[in-house]
Amino acid sequence: QVQLVESGGGLVQAGGSLSLSCAASGTTLSINVMGWYRQAPGKQRELVASITSGGTTNYADSVKGRFTISRDNGKNTVYLQMNSLKPEDTAVYSCNAILRLRSGRYDYWGQGTQVTVPS
Repeated sequence: QVQLVESGGGLVQAGGSLSLSCAASGTTLSINVMGWYRQAPGKQRELVASITSGGTTNYADSVKGRFTISRDNGKNTVYLQMNSLKPEDTAVYSCNAILRLRSGRYDYWGQGTQVTVPS
């Protein structure tokens, strides 16, 4: 079992910056990938960025060059630095942790945090 607690988010003007963090607890040694997803009203949830335990990152095209994901394995925390925010970045952002065990893949989710960028 993994528990994810997110912090950060809020309201910021276009062009501004926000930082999200997600602290994991529980069976953290088994976490392979951590990432951030977002879901805007009326839209499907989409991957924003992910990072493996080895530090390999992956970004959605829409955030490349603006968002940076990082991970502190010692603190079991993943961060998402969001710069040059746009109104279309408005969404609920959720932290995700993937455990790949012999028994299968297990996904865990945080409670979600709202990011609002007014147009």
